[in-house]
Amino acid sequence: MNRRDFVAGTLGASVVPTLAKADPSGSGAAESPVAGQAQVLELRRYRFRQGPMVGRYSEYAKNALVPALNRAGIKPVGAFSVSTGEESPGVYLLLPHPNAESVVTLAGRLSADAEYQKAAASFRSLPFNDPPYVRRESSLMIPFASVPAVDVPTGPVAVASRVFELRTYESHNEAANLNKIEMFEKAGEIPLFHRVGLTPVFFGRNIAGGGLPSLTYMLVFANAAAMEKNWAAFREDPEWLKIRSTPAYADNVSNIHNVVLRPTDYSQI
Repeated sequence: MNRRDFVAGTLGASVVPTLAKADPSGSGAAESPVAGQAQVLELRRYRFRQGPMVGRYSEYAKNALVPALNRAGIKPVGAFSVSTGEESPGVYLLLPHPNAESVVTLAGRLSADAEYQKAAASFRSLPFNDPPYVRRESSLMIPFASVPAVDVPTGPVAVASRVFELRTYESHNEAANLNKIEMFEKAGEIPLFHRVGLTPVFFGRNIAGGGLPSLTYMLVFANAAAMEKNWAAFREDPEWLKIRSTPAYADNVSNIHNVVLRPTDYSQI
């Protein structure tokens, strides 16, 4: 195991008590979720420089990383390129881990995967003066109780022109963060999303990463025009106007980050 994998495993071990009990067998194998057990969502962001980094990473992810993640029980893997903005060029990976143990043991399982090691060898051995990417950042999320797993797009939004919107809501304290989650789940904001065409892929409360306390969710649209149209319908909907004017839900979000993404040719979402 190289130093990068060792560090990843060490950091993962420090967060597993907050996620779930470790596998009592000590095997470290990923398992399918049991009834009532939510996924653990890992969101990775890769930052690149213009030039060969993007294409080189795409080949690595398509031919080595994503197949290995699937073999490790992590599927479907979402892979999205940044459409516009300061984060471009960049790629986001959404990894729906079946349980907490999968998060902690992933680096070791990839190191033990001979097929992955062979396919990834050239990418993983890039020199100091020609790195594979500028930086990789990760955050961990626990899905909302009402949306316990990633929802793969189907129907009218499962088209080649689809776009995704990744939104993060930061709150000034933990109570405000929980209040905003309650606004989504108990006050009816999520059902309203569905009704006006804001189709969710996931909702998660961030438990590790930057900008805490916060929550992150992803929406999918058939195209960019549908995204604008459906958000306009949401903002004008009487039910939303009623929810947002409820005093109990005032001032629960202090900052919003929004990124528009497009699926890569190796995305499974």
